[in-house]
Amino acid sequence: MRAIIQLTISFFAAGLLAGCGEEISHEKARQTGFVFCGQAGPATFNPQLVDSGITSETLSSQLFDTLLTLDSKTYQPKPSIAESWQVNEAGTEYQFTLKPNVAFQTTDWFTPTRPLNADDVVFSFRRIIDPNHPFHHVGSGYPWFNGIDFQNLLLDVVKLDDYRVKFILAKPDNTFLSNIATSHAVIHSKEYADQLLMSDELSFLDSKPVGTGPFYLDDYQVNDLVRLKRHDNYWAGKAKMKQVVFDISHRGTGTLAKLLRNECDVLTSPRSSQIPTIEAHEQLTLTAKPAMNISYIAVNTEHPALSDVRVRRALNHAINRQNILDSVYYGTGSQAFSVLPQNSWAYNGDSIQVRYDRNYAIALLRDAGYADGLTLNMLVPLEPRSYNPSPRKTAELIQANMADIGITLNLLTDDRFSGVANENSDKIDLYLTGWIADTGDPDNFLRPLLSCNAELAGPNISSWCNPDFDFLLDLALEVETPRYRINLYKQAQNILNSEFPVIPLNHGMQFQAHDSSLVGFKMSPFNAQPFDQVERIR
Repeated sequence: MRAIIQLTISFFAAGLLAGCGEEISHEKARQTGFVFCGQAGPATFNPQLVDSGITSETLSSQLFDTLLTLDSKTYQPKPSIAESWQVNEAGTEYQFTLKPNVAFQTTDWFTPTRPLNADDVVFSFRRIIDPNHPFHHVGSGYPWFNGIDFQNLLLDVVKLDDYRVKFILAKPDNTFLSNIATSHAVIHSKEYADQLLMSDELSFLDSKPVGTGPFYLDDYQVNDLVRLKRHDNYWAGKAKMKQVVFDISHRGTGTLAKLLRNECDVLTSPRSSQIPTIEAHEQLTLTAKPAMNISYIAVNTEHPALSDVRVRRALNHAINRQNILDSVYYGTGSQAFSVLPQNSWAYNGDSIQVRYDRNYAIALLRDAGYADGLTLNMLVPLEPRSYNPSPRKTAELIQANMADIGITLNLLTDDRFSGVANENSDKIDLYLTGWIADTGDPDNFLRPLLSCNAELAGPNISSWCNPDFDFLLDLALEVETPRYRINLYKQAQNILNSEFPVIPLNHGMQFQAHDSSLVGFKMSPFNAQPFDQVERIR
């Protein structure tokens, strides 16, 4: 599930692990593990507290487990630390049976005395939904869960016995199982939380994590590295490598240069322009997978000019998406004619409303009273992502398109911008951003980005709220007949392609380059998979 917006967690600095500024011993790390680069540093180690970034997209599956996971081919939920589940006839109660002997990690700050049980599951989910929970207000909220209105869907989580737990929903929800299979729905140790409660160090739950994943956090040096060590009691079998080091530094050479110089072994989301160099290098392996993602511009609909749908439509028609594909994606992406990608089962592309038409854009601006032009500010992230391998270049092309219809577009860059907490957010008119799906369900795109509830408490940064749109999404959650659900989602897309609170741009492929001596990476259209099977063969 993720936007390029990254939340800045204010408490995180207080709980950082010791060490800062040391050089990474790449050779030593590569003797017993591998070095991963290409992502910015974490704002927290708790995936519950973010909607995107390295924590949810890469670290989560290394540090934590979830009750279920998503099959990489069918996109359907399958067992993980819950070995089975049952649903009542009304679709409002889900009972899970947990695997026995799932061990929590032993770290410098915690030694578990028991395996995972129902108390840990209850604790992890009640923290999210219960405002009176002692850990609920630790951190800056739960943007991903708020975006899907999880706190109003899940009424309670009840322990039946040590290895059975029941979830009680307010209403049937076709997406529930998929949502708790995402990298956000991780299970924490209640025993560790109780220890922190006694010592009044609650924030450590998120900055010094304890999970049941194949690796545990060993070291974090701000703006330098994250080091994970092997969890030898991992329930699915001991990982094949002893450590993984995430190089998050931005000093010196770029990430591709680090890969070519053997300073890192894995590069995630390389720029499209770098792909020919990677393919030509005998020692590197490039993998590509279809990705459920979208690059888009979120429009601040509270802006006086942008509140006019004619202006938003003009912006949409002003953008030459094919030019962006040719110049940024180098043939590896596809034009977006909907917020949903083409491999979504509810895709409803609209090449009439979503098209490049400069003259029509000028006419729309003139009709809206802006024939003499308009000045807007667009926030541009710096970190390449699978949905946008070069945000800065994309922004410059859009800037040129806007100038062509009389709009002056100022580009503001900030790779640590928070759409929730940034004090200068009222100066931003447009946001160049994107989303990586956490599940294969259309709701995972439409609700977090565009629902009224997400506008209040989630990643809907366009400040757009349409009750008719929300009604269609809510109805689709309860309707079981597939063709009815498809029709509802197509109607929802028709509203978006009329109102344009967001302007779809392009879809990208998910690329990863790694040293050919490494094998065992698992592929998924969603987030990174556990690295427990990765090994060096030479």
